Amino acid sequence: MITLSLPSLRQNRTQLTFPSTLYLCPVLELLLQHIPSEFKPELKLGLQEALVNAAKHGNQLDPQKSVSVEYYQTKEGFFWVISDEGAGLGKSYFNSHCLNPELPPEDATSGRGLCILVQIFDQVHWNAQGTQLRLCKQISC
Repeated sequence: MITLSLPSLRQNRTQLTFPSTLYLCPVLELLLQHIPSEFKPELKLGLQEALVNAAKHGNQLDPQKSVSVEYYQTKEGFFWVISDEGAGLGKSYFNSHCLNPELPPEDATSGRGLCILVQIFDQVHWNAQGTQLRLCKQISC
């Protein structure tokens, strides 16, 4: 079940919460509905990577755990805050996967999503625990 909190008039923010699953089509549609069409394919890929990471790697696809996404728009661009209930990513993971785009063959099927995020979004920031990801795409509206 997807829970949707409609934006308040003061903050213009939307919050989505859904169980850890890889069935992300309805979530992506909601998150992209106000995005200009020329940016949708790229942002869909980036958001899908971020949501898969939260559900699969963060929450271990545990349906008892949820992924939350807060979305808002400003004059500067579009923002998403994605949170999971997992144990978080360690700093060693960021150092080995994000800073080195040429992964060894044994890591070829994992870790690319984080590099994709850095390529697509203008700002990519994790909280200290590695359980919350903040993404920004700067677009002149």
